[in-house]
Amino acid sequence: MILKHAAPALLGLSMITGPAQALDLNAMSEAEKVEFGAQVRDYLLQNPQVIIEAINILEERNAAAEAAADKELVAANADALFNDGYSWVGGNPDGDITLVEFMDYRCGYCRRAVSEIASLLAADGNIRLVIKELPILGDASVVSSRFAVATKHVAGDDAYKQVHDALLEFSGEPTEVTLRRLSDGLGLDTDAILAAMNSDAVTEEITQTRLLAQRLQISGTPSFVLGTEMLRGFLPAPQMQQIADGVRAEQS
Repeated sequence: MILKHAAPALLGLSMITGPAQALDLNAMSEAEKVEFGAQVRDYLLQNPQVIIEAINILEERNAAAEAAADKELVAANADALFNDGYSWVGGNPDGDITLVEFMDYRCGYCRRAVSEIASLLAADGNIRLVIKELPILGDASVVSSRFAVATKHVAGDDAYKQVHDALLEFSGEPTEVTLRRLSDGLGLDTDAILAAMNSDAVTEEITQTRLLAQRLQISGTPSFVLGTEMLRGFLPAPQMQQIADGVRAEQS
């Protein structure tokens, strides 16, 4: 019977070409539908690798679609990502590619990322780093971010980086006592920083970063934007380097 021998081939064709070339089951009689289903089942039982191949193709297509959508999000929010005028900038300020990190001081993977980012910047030498405060893990995260941003406003970028690094290593609760001890230890104007923590300027900066994260559909930390690529989660330095190299190749 033609249907019996055609079923596997037609099934494979429909998997590869998609809906436009899919079988029209409505054109079959009920008996033909039953027989076709049986033949498909028999074929898949004898060739289960076809299912795995189809799943892999679907996952690849989904990943490609997600990556393309992320690139569009990055392009639509480029100014806010790379040149917002208030986020701390480090690495090579004149680098040919920018790495943006959305981070939370209470995030364990953000703490793990510190050494990976440092290794990447040291090995590459041509990456600009932008840090964005995204406190999403509770009140302690918000207090820590407010303290860090207030330090930047009061004492400048160098002091911010010192406090930023210290908070990523800090394991206690960010109370006024512990923050004062941290600030005093760095020789900063602690009273001025504590007074600025709840200022409109600090609130606005954190709010704008949260809104940016929402537009980028970022729901966790750390999250990164590396050139045109969105990196949703922790990655070791070698993988980030490969992505940076790929972005440069696309731009050349």
